[in-house]
Amino acid sequence: MSGSGILDVAHHRLTLFWALALIGLLVPWALTGLDIGDWSLLDAKGRACTVASIHDGDTLRAVCDGERLQVRLYCIDAPEMSQAPWGRESRDYLRRMTPGEVAIRIHDTDRYGRKIGEILTADGASLNLAMVSAGQAAVYPRYCQDPRFFAAERAARSGGLGIWSSAGNHQRPWDHRRGSR
Repeated sequence: MSGSGILDVAHHRLTLFWALALIGLLVPWALTGLDIGDWSLLDAKGRACTVASIHDGDTLRAVCDGERLQVRLYCIDAPEMSQAPWGRESRDYLRRMTPGEVAIRIHDTDRYGRKIGEILTADGASLNLAMVSAGQAAVYPRYCQDPRFFAAERAARSGGLGIWSSAGNHQRPWDHRRGSR
């Protein structure tokens, strides 16, 4: 293959990646009908909360109406902090993109008493989905049925982003945890 042929393939792959990423970010808003600028929808869509701390790439602490919550991010699994450097990179990425005020849409409570929730910014963006789109977390298939997340992971994988830039069990944190017990 000639040099220009290789560049053409790379250009097409990059174009496909960005198209899929854009679809992954826009489709959820179209499907839910969420008015992304309207925080009055919080009663139906989530609780207004202040972020107190971020422990790792898929867990944070928040204060919602005076109640302190530990929240495990719905549908995702980020590398463990012991999976250097991936765990630290994932946590730091979540810290950088998380505003001080968020909405939390609670889905469930896990066996450890943590709330399972989707974290939304004031403009309606899902931080959970953004973590997967950036390759900073994998979809946790055992606990996720939402097609938005699987589409975002496929795009991150094909783009070689974050944890998908090199092979290893940092791509499957659930396997790492099972092996370290």
